[in-house]
Amino acid sequence: MNSSLTMTLPGESQAASADAKTAQYSAPAFGSVLKVQNLDVAINGRATLSGVGISAHEHEVSAVIGPSGSGKSTLLKVLNRTLELTPGAKVVKGDVLFKGEALYGSGTDAQLVRKRICMVHQKPVAFPMSIRENVLFGIRFHRLWNGRSGEEIVQTYLERAGLWNEVKDRLREQASRLSVGQLQRLCIARALANGPEALLMDEPCSALDPLSTAKIEELVFALKQDLPVIIVTHNLAQARRISNRSLFISGGRSLEEGPTEQLFTDPRNEQVRDFITGRIG
Repeated sequence: MNSSLTMTLPGESQAASADAKTAQYSAPAFGSVLKVQNLDVAINGRATLSGVGISAHEHEVSAVIGPSGSGKSTLLKVLNRTLELTPGAKVVKGDVLFKGEALYGSGTDAQLVRKRICMVHQKPVAFPMSIRENVLFGIRFHRLWNGRSGEEIVQTYLERAGLWNEVKDRLREQASRLSVGQLQRLCIARALANGPEALLMDEPCSALDPLSTAKIEELVFALKQDLPVIIVTHNLAQARRISNRSLFISGGRSLEEGPTEQLFTDPRNEQVRDFITGRIG
């Protein structure tokens, strides 16, 4: 199988802020990092994705949208090689490249791919340990200390996730005591501590209230400055707010991919147009 990949926030609602963010979103695309072409995936012999492609770029957010059950989450699992952990799931063919490397090439270390391309899941799950130890979990596993103290690492990544001021006096408490919104940001901090080169997010706001959602979106907007982000979302307004590029999938097939604003204002595909305008879905 040929295997290749390329990867291509918002809290305030004031018009000036929105205009500034729109200007940033419409800036020229940076270098392509992740590229998927002609991807076919089967689960228990049944085609799940067929001919799917996506590209993602440095300093951009790419959104994957479309009806439920269309294969969006499956695509993310392909990107960081967690699909193969699902019994009966198989990449049948396609090119999946990350920074020019074939992620499914001979000799590719799947565990290393999962470290380089981290996943934040829909339902945040606290490891059964303290807030502090949750952040340090990947550091200990991958031995990523690099001369840093645990205290320095914990503060650095909780600050990046926008959580430090809320939990700095509770670091020894069980992480399970956090609110759902706080827990999702802890999961992001835990992922970032692994030093990923790209971040995948699968419906990270689906269980959150509007305030927590705004905090996650602001965080995504900040994170894209350092690494490409691909987010699956059912929230079309969210996709339009935070992403630079969008891919529309339906029935396991790519129907349209391009700049988000173009896809939302002038979609070429009729089914995409009907979905975006609310005629179907």
